[in-house]
Parts: sequence; C-alpha cells; structure tokens
Amino acid sequence: MANITVYGSTGMVGSDITREAVSRGHRVTGVSRRENPDNQIDGVTYVTGTLQDTADVAATAKEADILVLSVPGPRDGSSVQPVIDAHAALIPALADQDVRVFVVGGAGATLTEDGTMLVDTPDFPEAYAAEARSFAEILDLYRAAPDALDWTMLAPAPEIGPGAPAASYVLGEDHPVGDSVTTGTFARAVLDELENPAHRRTRFTVADA
Repeated sequence: MANITVYGSTGMVGSDITREAVSRGHRVTGVSRRENPDNQIDGVTYVTGTLQDTADVAATAKEADILVLSVPGPRDGSSVQPVIDAHAALIPALADQDVRVFVVGGAGATLTEDGTMLVDTPDFPEAYAAEARSFAEILDLYRAAPDALDWTMLAPAPEIGPGAPAASYVLGEDHPVGDSVTTGTFARAVLDELENPAHRRTRFTVADA
C-alpha cells in the first residue's frame, strides 16, 4: 500500500485515477482548488492546493510515496504558460525528494510514424493545440530533469472520454497505439505502472485494446 497524492483529483481523468487507487487499497489524498469538492470518493482525504504553489507541492510530496499530476492546461483560450511554469519550478523542488512523480500527459504531443507531433498534423483540432504544445514542452522539461527525479508520463490515445475500463489495453512508447481510451482504462494503466514500474524517466502511451 502506497501513499498517493493526486493533483487534479476531481477532473475527468484524475477522478478515475483516484477511484482506482482507492479501490486497490492505497492511501489517497486528493488535491483540488476547491474546498469540499463535488463528487467526493469515499476513502479519499481531500485538501486544497494548486500545482502553481511550488512550496506547498514540495511539502505535500514529503508525505507521499507517489505524486500524480493530472492538471491539464486551460482550453478557454487563456494562457497555458502557468502550467508549464509550474512543472518547471517543481522539477528542481522535487528532484531531491524520495517521491515518484507521475504526470498525465496529452495525446497531441505524441508522434506519428514519421515523427510528426499529432498537434502538427492537418486535422488536429485547433481548440486543443495550445494544451498539446504545452505538454510537449513539459515533456522536454522532464527529459532534461536531474537523474535523481523519478518521473513518468502517460499519454492517452487521441480520443479519451469517460467510461469503464476496457477488457484489456495496449501500451506504446511515443506513438499512439490505438484511436481511443476510456478514463477507466487510463486509470487502470496508471495504477498498474505505479504498482509494477516498467516506465521510469520516460513517456509512454495507452489505448483500449
């Protein structure tokens, strides 16, 4: 049993990761911007906080074995830079701590077979472009992180939406391995990786089989 803290624990993806972690018997702390968030999950301790408060995240990490960061950039046209800056500040702050950092990435920063990022392909939705580019930049930050930082990033298939876990899933490296994945499948893949690490200091991908 691990102490797992989830930032973005009330979001579409973060809530399913939180639920999956509790169902497996882990001690889970959910962090959100709001006190007493809606749709709380039994067995989770909820606290307030933001990814941008570096000192608070670092202090929280001291009490955790695993820090899950499931905080996407805004899709309302406002700047994604605060999310990028938050990760940039967190990397050195967490590098000397004995905590595993698990980042929920974005599909748009994964690669086609010829090495083009999905966000740079002709049919990529413009509404998601800024968020996709932010996670490409965030991935670069982690790839340049000190060796002491134990990090992993998981990116979903190009389409992700609410749903129960599929009967099985497939994993890839930097390339999508399917068209879609449910949040339930994604959460299961996250916990499988956290319980049996196979992707350390790298980004991998998941899709429903």
